[in-house]
Amino acid sequence: MISVLVYGDEGIRQFDDLRPARDAEGTTWVHAPEVTDDELDQIARTFDIHPLTVEDLRNDVRAKTEVFPDYTFVLLKTITLARGETTFAEELVTTPVGLFVGRDWVVSVSPGAASEIDRVRHAVEREDERLLQRGADFTAYRVIEVVVDEYFEVLDRVEDSIEEIEEEVIESPDRETLERINTVRRDLLSFRKQVWPAREAVGVLARGDTAQIDEETEKYYRDVYDHLVQLADLTETYRDLVSGARDIYLNALSQSTNEVMKVLTVVATIFIPLTFVAGIYGMNFDPAASPYNMPELGWTYGYPAVMIGMAVIAVLMLAYFRRRGYI
Repeated sequence: MISVLVYGDEGIRQFDDLRPARDAEGTTWVHAPEVTDDELDQIARTFDIHPLTVEDLRNDVRAKTEVFPDYTFVLLKTITLARGETTFAEELVTTPVGLFVGRDWVVSVSPGAASEIDRVRHAVEREDERLLQRGADFTAYRVIEVVVDEYFEVLDRVEDSIEEIEEEVIESPDRETLERINTVRRDLLSFRKQVWPAREAVGVLARGDTAQIDEETEKYYRDVYDHLVQLADLTETYRDLVSGARDIYLNALSQSTNEVMKVLTVVATIFIPLTFVAGIYGMNFDPAASPYNMPELGWTYGYPAVMIGMAVIAVLMLAYFRRRGYI
């Protein structure tokens, strides 16, 4: 479904056909959510859009900005967190948003029906004076701004997950904690892959490299660029925090393993001499054949003496380990 608005100082008008809207006086905004191939081709013919930029939108490439003589093409991605179909863990979902910005027209295309664009469109319909009085470049800025603002909300949710992970790592780390750490690390890596190209794309608009952006509007794009720089820095900071949480988890796991191994080593060390004593008296040499064959077997208190001796050995070893700080 293609929505066409023409607005300016005289108000807002809606059109059903693209060509009359293209030739009308004012700023023409064509919005095509969940556009079909035929509709996209129709828009491209009406506004003389190069086929290569249309292919970029269809192929869902990385965020970019391309400058043409009659228009500027900006491709960004919306980012949301949604439950995965197989893992049921929250993962990043991206939706491409293509903007074609001319001197007096804007075409916004979103194959995934980005809700962020609807907010700007509703502002136009409510006759927001800033949007009505400024040109197409300012409308494109507002769309880019709301897309980037959503990045902060996604990153805030990731930050909350990191704080929960840090508490779990300190209090009760388990295998699920490690899985959450790996999930957040993947999300941050995916987020970084979207933010850095977006920063480069908006940087082209902020530097005034395109004729379709007025000098007065460039400062707004520079503000969005600063937000993207901040997002990139936050992403690196959160990646360091997650890496630190993983190191803490591995150290805690290693420390727990060392504690278990220490207990097992102490127990094994105590039983080694006891096993040695039990092994000696388990050889069953016949004392009747020789007076040197285990004379203790004929003693009245031979068995209690051996058991008491073994107990004394165990107690002395425990006392020695405690004195050395092993237990």
